Amino acid sequence: MKKATLQLFTLILIVFTASSFKNGTSSVPILKREITNPPKTKKLALEKPNLTIGFIKLTDMAPLAIAKFLGYFDDEGLEVNLIAQANWRDILDKVIDNQLDGAQMLAGQPIAAAVGCGRQAQLVTIYSMDLNGNAITVSNTIWSKIKDSIPEEYGRPVHPIPSYALKPALNYYKKMNKPFTFGIVAAYSTHNYQLRYWLAAGGINPGFYNNNNIQGNKGNTEGDVLLNITAPPQMPETLKTGTIDGYCVGEPWNQQAVEETIGVPIVTSREIWKNHPEKVFVMTKEFISKYPNTAIAITKA
Repeated sequence: MKKATLQLFTLILIVFTASSFKNGTSSVPILKREITNPPKTKKLALEKPNLTIGFIKLTDMAPLAIAKFLGYFDDEGLEVNLIAQANWRDILDKVIDNQLDGAQMLAGQPIAAAVGCGRQAQLVTIYSMDLNGNAITVSNTIWSKIKDSIPEEYGRPVHPIPSYALKPALNYYKKMNKPFTFGIVAAYSTHNYQLRYWLAAGGINPGFYNNNNIQGNKGNTEGDVLLNITAPPQMPETLKTGTIDGYCVGEPWNQQAVEETIGVPIVTSREIWKNHPEKVFVMTKEFISKYPNTAIAITKA
């Protein structure tokens, strides 16, 4: 009798348990808790939510475009107006003169401004926008004069191509009494430093600036080449017209030369200086002191 009672009890327990699982119920009370998603970011009390930011038409302005069009500025409570600028000198002047609240700049510009090269100002780099990203491109005319002297492997030129590969073209220009001109974006840019280093490493004298032309528009004396400051968006057209014979610039202007079949990129900046600083985001020290939360919010976005 006890055995039958025990078997009956076990059967009832199994049926009850199975029924509980089937009906989604449980005899144990569960404390229900309302779950809320945390905010994407902790908003600060912004001193100046409406901002005007400058940039140059280069692919390394992408962090600003992403923050704008994916809503990261909005998440921080910022209303940002992105405005394309003509050249790096304009960007520097407008930030110093408070026409822009901040801007994409060349990594060397805040350093140059700090020591009084060009305009003197107290600028602050609040974050680095990218590393690497430049290349040296030559015109089709120059490429036709140097390509036969460049070693090949598997049917392609061996990289990195050294600057002494340019010597057949330089010798031709010298005989024709023509200047060999490279375009650079600014005197205080990594493009200028990289191009000069690359040229000198191959035995080509890039020349020196003098006290009368510290900005270096065409003032490099005693050089085998001329270095001419040219705004990045104008470089392909300037190469096409023959005003310059090559240039050192960031993308997309090297690939633009390829797309238009007007030039050939021959070396990347990474092959000259691996992981070099390139573009930075800059504001004045006065702006950051006056609007500290706004500066933090821009950096977060």
